[in-house]
Amino acid sequence: MKSLLALFPYIKKYKSKTLWGCVFVLLSNGFDSIYPLIIGAAIDSLKDGTLKYSLLTFALAGVGSVVLRGIFLFLTRQNIIVMSREVENDIRHDFFAHLQKLPKSFYNNRTTGDIMAHATNDIGNIRNFIGPGIMYSVQTITRIVFSLIILFNINPTVTILALAPLPLFTFIVYKVGKATFSRSLRVYEIFSNLTSKAQECLSGIRVIKSYAREKNEAEEFDEISLDYQKKNLMLAKVQSFSFPMMFLLTSLSVIIVIYFGGKEVMAGRMTIGNISSFLIYLGQLTWPMIAFGWIINLVQRAAPSMNRIMDIIRTKPDISNGPNTNSNITQSDIEGEIEFRDVTFRYPLSSSNTLKNISLKIRKGTTLGIIGPTGSGKSTLINLIPRIWDATSGSIYLDGNEIKTIPLEVLRKSIGIVPQESFLFSNTIGNNIAYSSDFADQNMIEDASRSSGLQKDIENFPKQYSTILGERGITLSGGQKQRASLARALYMKPKILILDDSMSAVDTKTEEEILQELKSIMKGRTSIIITHRISTVMAANNIIVLSGGEIKEEGTHNELIAKKGLYYDIHQKQLLEEEISGID
Repeated sequence: MKSLLALFPYIKKYKSKTLWGCVFVLLSNGFDSIYPLIIGAAIDSLKDGTLKYSLLTFALAGVGSVVLRGIFLFLTRQNIIVMSREVENDIRHDFFAHLQKLPKSFYNNRTTGDIMAHATNDIGNIRNFIGPGIMYSVQTITRIVFSLIILFNINPTVTILALAPLPLFTFIVYKVGKATFSRSLRVYEIFSNLTSKAQECLSGIRVIKSYAREKNEAEEFDEISLDYQKKNLMLAKVQSFSFPMMFLLTSLSVIIVIYFGGKEVMAGRMTIGNISSFLIYLGQLTWPMIAFGWIINLVQRAAPSMNRIMDIIRTKPDISNGPNTNSNITQSDIEGEIEFRDVTFRYPLSSSNTLKNISLKIRKGTTLGIIGPTGSGKSTLINLIPRIWDATSGSIYLDGNEIKTIPLEVLRKSIGIVPQESFLFSNTIGNNIAYSSDFADQNMIEDASRSSGLQKDIENFPKQYSTILGERGITLSGGQKQRASLARALYMKPKILILDDSMSAVDTKTEEEILQELKSIMKGRTSIIITHRISTVMAANNIIVLSGGEIKEEGTHNELIAKKGLYYDIHQKQLLEEEISGID
């Protein structure tokens, strides 16, 4: 229950709608409570044969009370239910906005399906509590109060006897709700697994088809789906028990009213009209009694859901602007001189350092080449610059400012990164290239695509820059995706350009053409190129060779060749591979 207190700021934002909704509930229930009295009075008038008011008057009064009740019920829903949708939207917005602030370490420990389940099931449970939960709580309390006052005024004894079975409603609904909740949790867990499996299969469909594993994946999905079906059927069995019991108890209350009320009529202490009013009031009280248990069920669902959502929202990003952040630093202040001072990095839960005592200076406007075997820490090194990860120890400086003092948005908008794995959105290729900007500039898009070597491919597309890409850019080849990713980085005209093995999927000829185009772009701009091909970094101002998380060698191409160390060995090996390839 304490977790639901976190909803107060959200509801407070719409306090006007909430208060008006409660007022309309009172008015709706007030007119609903008048209706049975009108019917009772009309029946008594017909029985006596002395109509104080005409039948038309009774009919109009009855219709009028029902119409007014309906109008105020409509206004109730227009305020409270609309408010709940507004709050749902606010929570979903805050949840998604916070997800984007969380570091990679958070996503390393969560599946996409699990996060999607939070964004759908959990937020849906919270909305049900805020909307129907609040509305029916107020409606139930006021209806019970209004009805009990009137019924006790008519006949206290019959009222007590008639209402005796109704509290059992609440108990049954509560018990059913408790069982429903525990089984709902199991359904929720399986649903999370189901969405994770579906998302994983759809994302990896190329791999599944390549290894002809469609049947195996379908069987695994069917197994989870069957488990989901079984858990839902177990839930349905519990829920189906409550309705027959409710009808049984309602019928029992009606029988009690007819029997004991009939005796009171024969004794002259009640009228036939009173009996009619009693039966209508019982019908009106049946739902509130059920609603009590149902509301408890809503609370039981909403409380853990809110707790799960708030656990994520309260998760503080490991990487964010801190008290030492200098808000006066803007993008125009970034020139691109980078310095690593004794930097060590270890991944969370890892027992060894990925980078060890890295000290390196990259002068502004120069190009740094990074080469080394797989797992040597090349990508990790460049991920420390835009603070995808923070160094475990040591410091990184940009233009003499420790990077933690630079506003995170300024830092990242000054760096264009082309990662190893290119990710493209399901949008037009033009919008993908202009992703860093709110307003796409067609000339800049074309310049960026030309420099990345993508222009010729785009000209062959049926709609050129308006061509819609499939999910993750699946409609493009690996090389086209890499070049599109490169064009996206070039479009933003960053002060620092980082290419993380971004030309591994293009042939040597295309790579040479791209590098030739990049020469003018990289002039005056700090560039870092990670590659396995020495031909890519031969012209760099400085080259480092990483191995085991340490800088083993550093210098220009000629200097490193002269040392005849690791770099020389790699160079010789690649020359031999080219010769063999030429023979083939």
